[in-house]
Formats: sequence, structure tokens, C-alpha cells
Amino acid sequence: MVLNSNRVEHFSGGGGGTTTTITISGDALPPLETHEVCLPPHRTTLQKLRQRLSEIFFPDDPLHGFKNQTWFRKLHFGLQYFFPIFQWATNYNIKLLRSDVVSGLTIASLAIPQGISYAKLANLPPIIGLYSSFVPPLIYSVLGSSRHLAVGPVSIASLVMGTMLSETVSSTEEPILYLQLAFTATLFAGLFQASLGFLRLGFVIDFLSKATLLGFMAGAAVIVSLQQLKGLLGIVHFTSKMQLVPVLSSVFHQRNEWSWQTIVMGVCFLLFLLTTRKISMRRPKLFWISAASPLASVILSTILVVLLKSRVHDIKTIGHLPKGLNPPSSNMLYLHGPYLGLAIKTGIVTGILSLTEGIAVGRTFAALKNYQVDGNKEMMAIGLMNMAGSCSSCYVTTGSFSRSAVNYNAGAQTVVSNIILATTVLVTLLFLMPLFYYTPNLILAAIIISAVIGLIDYQAAIRLWKVDKLDFLACISSFLGVLFISVPLGLAIAVGVSVLKVLLHVTRPNTVVLGNIPGTQIYQNLSRYKETVRVPSFFILAIESPMYFANSMYLQERILRWIREEEQWIETNNDSNMKCIILDMTAVTAIDTSGIDTISELRKMLEKRSLKLVLVNPIGSVMEKLHQSNILDSFKSEGLYLTVGEAVADISSSWKAHL
Repeated sequence: MVLNSNRVEHFSGGGGGTTTTITISGDALPPLETHEVCLPPHRTTLQKLRQRLSEIFFPDDPLHGFKNQTWFRKLHFGLQYFFPIFQWATNYNIKLLRSDVVSGLTIASLAIPQGISYAKLANLPPIIGLYSSFVPPLIYSVLGSSRHLAVGPVSIASLVMGTMLSETVSSTEEPILYLQLAFTATLFAGLFQASLGFLRLGFVIDFLSKATLLGFMAGAAVIVSLQQLKGLLGIVHFTSKMQLVPVLSSVFHQRNEWSWQTIVMGVCFLLFLLTTRKISMRRPKLFWISAASPLASVILSTILVVLLKSRVHDIKTIGHLPKGLNPPSSNMLYLHGPYLGLAIKTGIVTGILSLTEGIAVGRTFAALKNYQVDGNKEMMAIGLMNMAGSCSSCYVTTGSFSRSAVNYNAGAQTVVSNIILATTVLVTLLFLMPLFYYTPNLILAAIIISAVIGLIDYQAAIRLWKVDKLDFLACISSFLGVLFISVPLGLAIAVGVSVLKVLLHVTRPNTVVLGNIPGTQIYQNLSRYKETVRVPSFFILAIESPMYFANSMYLQERILRWIREEEQWIETNNDSNMKCIILDMTAVTAIDTSGIDTISELRKMLEKRSLKLVLVNPIGSVMEKLHQSNILDSFKSEGLYLTVGEAVADISSSWKAHL
């Protein structure tokens, strides 16, 4: 590595060892006082453990409002905390209701056709999609903290559930078993989500990075869109596999089943949906156009099929949908048997995906309106919502970005919009189900394609390439894994790449050589700031990570390599010999016994080479561990300083005094 070769022109020490005057490049700096590096205040082990657990599980201090309050106020705050409906219900008025009714009816026009479509995507009866748009929104309206999150089935969770269950159980040959497994997977998804929230373990879902999800959703969108060619082309015998090659192969091998009437009508409605979506994206005030277009397409396509049914026989329709409320499904939960493991695995995977999407969407719109969404409360709300849904004929639901965007643009003020949505679905279930009998399958395929196509964000992928190549690798691995292997394995590959990235940062931390900016007491990266200069006889290194067992050996080897390279540079340039190695530990946020041993070994090795090792600015917890390990005793008086400037000044003064 080529470093800046500038040198300090003149360096002189003065004072009585506690103050030193430095002259660099002709600029005399004011006298520098040397400060003592102090230990943090003494705390017991229990106090340290309590603070650490608080930092891990309660970084937002959720109970701060309970301090110094009466028991009645604490009860009131408790109700508000666990049931956010109590926060806004007392101030609710007609003006807010008017806005929520408009937004609720608007998202209902989108949710009803999407619910039917996404249920088919999960290989479930279409009615299950409507059931899942009724009960979950009601529960979320009581427990949820986001004002704009519109709850219901979503494409990604539907796709993953359908894919994972269909690999083992056929939805056509064993429909009852498949339905049982879907409800059971929903139960375990809810249990997993609620447990994460209750135990405040939300950081688990952080391993699904934005880059990972970007590639995963793009790959899933492509697969979902290709799967919908079955409905758009009128194919009857279609592959159940979800990889790119088998899907395309099935499309072209079944050319004899293509129906030109289905293709013409399907393509026309797909173009209509994509056009309305484009209009709403360019002019956000016209959001209602894309929001109403799916329901309008369902109505119009149904009317066309009814009018042309005597002439057009090849267009497949939904058929009979039962009227009435959600039937209880607790008796259908599959809690023992050979497929229980499949249900649990499917529940956990779909639970993580739906939780990630729901919280991300909620926080996005909360930021736009300047309010906060509690991630752990959202996990509990979504988890309880799915647990209740599994007992009322619903499958996995969460906050949908498309419906939430419509909800936000329609002027939603509170979660009452979800209640209006559920009420509209209730009316549909009770009275309007016969109207869907002649709704063609092709329109459901067109709605799904128009919805998921927005998940392909190529511009974001280009930004990843420009900013972080490892993030781009995670993104493209996820994308290709979903396309060519399978949806779950594609996700697993992407998570593996993300974890590998974390491990690389942990096990191979950054170390930099520092130099002085002339005329200041500032020390910065020599290779980054060209005005920085080396200080004669000193070699200053900064470690920019914690020192753990996972990276301690690497740090030792890397530091010794830095020293060897510096010695070679000094020999080549006939410069003054190196006498002191300064380790700037400002960015070392933590250290364990392996890290302490590394420092001790370094000191011994350098001492044998007549080189002095100095530590600078260890933070409180690091300083405490160094003190308790007695390693500081071996550093003597000139081994620990508060700043690099003080270390350079004081040691230089000491050398001058011994001349």
C-alpha cells in the first residue's frame, strides 16, 4: 500500500513533561497538556449486566413514561402501550372518521381482488383470500401502532407458502391436508412473530438486509409473473415448480392449450392495469386511478364473460364462492403427524418475510408523517393477528406496501381505515359472493402481475453496485437463487452472503496508518488526507473495530505487517529509525480476553525489537478490562494516553530530556 511520504520538518519538546510545544512545518502549536486516562466509575457485576441487557433488549426505554407516576396513570399508560387504540380513541372525531372512511373504501376496492388473487398464488381457495382480509385488519386496528399500514395477504408470503407446501403436498390431490398445513403454518408464523416481539428479539430479522430483500423480491416477482402465464394463456396442465427453466418449458410445451380469447382479454386488461399504475406513479394525486383499476377490471371482465359466455367457452372462471363469515378453523390445525415439520418451517420463513415487509412499510409511512412505530409492538400485533387468523380460516397476512401506499395517499388518519376495509369485506362475504362466479382467472393473473412488477427495482440494484459490491453480490445471489434453484433456497443463499459480509467485517477489521495535519493536533489517515505528514520515530495505527477472539490473531498479524512495511519504507528513504508504536483505540468499542492477550503479545514482541508500544484513548469498558487484567502494569508510565497528540508530545519530551 502506498502511503503519503511527507515528513515532519521540525519536532521539538519542551516543558516539564506535562506540557510540550510542537513545531510542524514551521507552525508552532500552543503548549499541550497531558491528561490522565481515567477508569470508569465502579459498578457491580449486576449493575453492568442490567445495563447491558437494557441496551440489548430495551434501547428505546419503552417504560420511561411510567416513571414517577401514580398507579392509575401507570395502568392508563399500560393500556396505551399494549393497546395503541387507547392512544387515539379519546381524541377521535368526525373529521378523522370522514378521512378514514374514504381511505378504507379505497383500499377495499384494491384489497378484494388482490385477496382473491394472492390466495390462488398460495394455491389456496380464493375465498381464503377474502377471509384473510376481514379478521386480521380488525385485530391490527386494536393492537397496531401504524396509522397507515393496510393489512391483508401479500404476494411474497403467498408465493413462499405456496412454493414450500406444494413441494411436498399437492393442493389439488390433497386439498384438505394442504389447507390444514396452510393454517398451521400461519399459526407458527404468528407464534414466531409474537415471540420475537415479546422477547424483544427484533434484531433477528435484521439479517435480511435491504440488499438481500431487493434481490429476493425481484426474483420472486419474475417467478410469480411467469407462473401467471397459466392464467393469461389459458393453460390447464401447468407445472407446479417455481424455477425459471421448468416454468418456461411448461409454457412452450403446452402451446396446444393456449386460448387466443384468453390471451387477448388478459393482455388488454394487463395493459390497462399497468397504464393506470404508471399514471398514478407520475401523478400521485391520481392515486385513486390505480387503486380502483383492479376492482374495475374484475367488474368489467366479469360482465364481458357473462355477455360472451355463449360464444367464448375457453375462458376459465373462478366459479362458486361460498357466502358467509369466516368459519372457525382451529379444528383443522395440523399439530401432530409427519408434515408438522413442514408446517413449522413454512411458518417461520413466511413469518420472517411478512414481518420484515410489514415493519418496513409501517416505518416508511410513519417517517413521512413524523411519528414513530414501535417495532416490537408491531411484531406482537402482526403475530397475534396471524395466530387469530389461523383459527378463523385465514393464512399469513401483514402490511402490504401497495395497499398502504393507497391508504396513505387516500388520506388515512388512523387504523380505523382497516376497520372500514374489514367492514367492506364483510358486506362482500355476506351478500356479493355470487357476483364473482363468472370472474375469469385471467384477470386474477393480470392483477398479480401488475402488483408484483413494482417489486423489480433495477435502479436500486445499480446503486448497490456503485456503493457496495458485497451488497450487490447478496442482491444478485438472492435473485439468481430464486430464479434457478428455489424460493426458500434463494433466500437462504442471500442470507448466507449477508452473514458472510458481517463475518468479514468482524474477522477482518480495518486498520489505518495515521499522520499529523500540520499546524493542528489532528491525526488522520495518511492515505486519505494528502496533507498529513509522518511524525519522526513514531508509527501511529488506528484499529477501527472491537477486538474479539474472531479477529485478534488477524489484528496481530496485520499490525506486524504494517510495522514491517514501515521499516522498509524508512530504510528506502534513509529516514529516522522507528522507536514507538502508537495504537489509537478510540474505535475499539469492546475487547475480550483474546484481544487483551493480543495486546500483551504485541508489547512483548515489540519490546524485544526495542520498540515501545503505547495505547491511546481506550473507551470506558475497554479500559476497565485492561485494568482488571493487570496488563496496564507492564506499560509503565508512558504507555497510556488520552489523545495521539498528547502521546507524541509527552514521549518526545521524555526523549529530549534524556539526551
